[in-house]
Amino acid sequence: MKVLVNRGGFEWRRTAGDHAQLYYEHPTYEEDKRHVTVPLHDEVRKGTLRNIAESGGARDFDAFCAWIDRNS
Repeated sequence: MKVLVNRGGFEWRRTAGDHAQLYYEHPTYEEDKRHVTVPLHDEVRKGTLRNIAESGGARDFDAFCAWIDRNS
């Protein structure tokens, strides 16, 4: 969640229970809007992380994981 906000351009707009609601709007391409729900847990299952990656616009899950590692 922190990497998406600090490095990925997502905005943390609200919290619903123990989940952060993150939003992204491309600065120049108005139609590129994304919404990602991220659980605020210490650990996240691989399937959940895959869903976060897909919702966030990642095309390659392994590259997304490597990006998270590099930026955390």
